[in-house]
Order: sequence, then C-alpha cells, then structure tokens
Amino acid sequence: MVKLPSLGAVKSLKLPGTARRASGLACINVWPDRVDVSRVVVAGKGRPEIQVCDSYRKLGGDTATLSRLRRELKLDQCRCTTLLKSGDYQMVQLDAPGVLPNELKDAVRWRIKDMIDFPVNDATVDAILIPGAEGSAAQALAVAARNQVIAATIKPFNDADIPLEIIDVPEFAQRNIARCFESEGRGVAALCLDDRGGLLTFTSGGELYQHRRIDVTLSSLSSAGTEQKDGAEVRMELEGPFERLVMELQRSLDHFERRFPNVTLAKLVVTPVPGKDNLRSFLANRLELPVEMLYLFEVMDFPDTAELHEPAQQARYLHTIGAAMRVEAG
Repeated sequence: MVKLPSLGAVKSLKLPGTARRASGLACINVWPDRVDVSRVVVAGKGRPEIQVCDSYRKLGGDTATLSRLRRELKLDQCRCTTLLKSGDYQMVQLDAPGVLPNELKDAVRWRIKDMIDFPVNDATVDAILIPGAEGSAAQALAVAARNQVIAATIKPFNDADIPLEIIDVPEFAQRNIARCFESEGRGVAALCLDDRGGLLTFTSGGELYQHRRIDVTLSSLSSAGTEQKDGAEVRMELEGPFERLVMELQRSLDHFERRFPNVTLAKLVVTPVPGKDNLRSFLANRLELPVEMLYLFEVMDFPDTAELHEPAQQARYLHTIGAAMRVEAG
C-alpha cells in the first residue's frame, strides 16, 4: 500500500520510478472536467518562478488526458505532485504524543481513531509537529485519508506513466504561498476564496499552525453587496455572505490568539475577489488585524503567464501553484 508522503517540510517518499530530471516541481491537479498544471522553480531563485501554469480540457478519461499531457508537457521528466480534494481526507489537530519523531505517525494514528469518520485501519495517516505556546504542550497536525482514495488518486498517474512523487493537500499548498508574505518573527493569516468555499490558514516561520474551512464562496461574494459612492467615500452594502465572512474570520482570529498567544499575526492576506475592489477596506474596517490583498506578483515571478495578474485566475490556480512550491529540508 502506498503511503502518503510527509506533508511538512521534510523529505518526501519517493515512489517507484521517480527520477529527478527537470528543475522545480510540477503539480497536476485533476478535476472532473479539466486538469490544471503548474511548475514552479524555487531553488536557486531570488523569488519563486512560475514556469508553467495552465488548464487543459479533458479529452477522454483521466488516464487518456494525463497521457496526452505527459507527451505534450514532458511530465515524465518532471518531479510531480498532485492534490487531494477537500472531501478526500480529514485533518485533525491534537496534543502531540510524547514519542520519538520516528514513532509520531503510529502514535497519532491510534490517537485519532475516534476523531475521524472512517476506520483508522483502512486509512493512510501522516502527521507533523507544530510548536505549542510557551508553557503548553506541542501540537500535532494529522492528515488521514482512506487507502482506497489514495489508490484511486495514484492509479491514473501510474496508467499514464507519470512518475507521481508526492500527494499533498490544499492546506499545505496554501501554507507554501502564505509564508512568502511573512515578516520575520511574525505570522500571517491567509484566506483563499474560490467557488468551493474559503480556506483560512495561519502560518508562522513557514509552519502551518491552524486551518479552517469557511462556507463562503467566491461567486457568492461576487454577486452579493453593492458599492455606493457617497462623496469621496465608497461603502459596500453589508449583505449575507459579507456579514458571514466577517463573523467567521473574527471567530477564527480570536480562537487562534487564545490557542497560540506566542504567535503575533502581522496581517491577513486575502485573494482578490473579481469586481469587489473594496473587499480589503471592507474587511479592514471590521477587523482589528491589518488586511492586504494577496497578489502573487508581489512575491513571485511569472514572466510567461501574464494572465495570473487577473484575480479570477489567481483564485483558480492558487493551490496548484502552492503545491508546486513545496520545499523539502535536508
């Protein structure tokens, strides 16, 4: 049974047939109607460089499409990763067991057996440690997925002769981008909005401390609210999705501050919402934390993909790009 690679900044599992040939890491994100591909080079660059970022319509099934892309993009010469979808796994945060690092996965596996909604014996489990607050226990973040989900994820890549090396999750992909917005000694909250909802992550020192899914979609924000000019002042009408977003953000920020009082957040960065240029000021007026928009051009280079300047394209590819930014220690 293929195990999930480690999801933190540690050495990943090398699957059979893997060979390091091209620079950077390619993320191949398979959707029902398309396949998104991004290749990012981090090592040796002053800033991460997106060398490939595009979407390809499916022609035939997953294997047929991946086989075509392997030939067209020479994916068999790349280190490749893919992402599980939000419903394919569960993430659980718990007090870290007092065991040696090489015993962490086994210890966590039995700790979470009553915390996930499928039998732990049928699951692939991985875990990372995150620092605890001063005077409190260290925390562990566990990821669990059914073995059959892992096998089904790997099969079309194997059938297409693509050397899949890593299986990752969106929370860690978002961490990879969020840490580019960190300042030394301070953390960052990052909110990514797309048509599946919102993902809020808290990072500090390049580590993922906490995450939360928020049931507010990009399309609901784009269609709700109106902008009204009153002299020089621009106001955004408070409608359901905006009100709910502010409430969920404030609740999450309060919870993080209580749980990790040793981590000072510098700001909240939010992916742009098309047609809502005043989202930043709207949130900033209601939250105590400084709010900035997450613009990739501020921290990355993408000379051949100018369309990533468009907010909708950033939201579409953010996690695919983030997964390709994975950096391994050692």
